[in-house]
Amino acid sequence: MVTLHELELQAMQLPDHLRAKLAAHLLDSLPLILDDEDGGIAEAMRRDEELDSDLEAGLSLDEFRKSFGR
Repeated sequence: MVTLHELELQAMQLPDHLRAKLAAHLLDSLPLILDDEDGGIAEAMRRDEELDSDLEAGLSLDEFRKSFGR
C-alpha cells in the first residue's frame, strides 16, 4: 500500500495542469465543510476585517509554507 507521503511525492511530479485537475477532483470528493447560507462569505469577510485591523495576525506565503514543512 502506498503511503500518503509517497503519494504526495508522486503527485508533485505531475505537471501543473494535472495537479490542478487532481486537486479539483479530490476537493469535489469531500463533503461540504461550510454549510452556510452564503457559502462562507460572512466568515471570509470577518477574517478579512480581522486581518485589516491586525496585520500581524496573518502569515506571509513563506511563513505559511514553513508551518507545513514545505
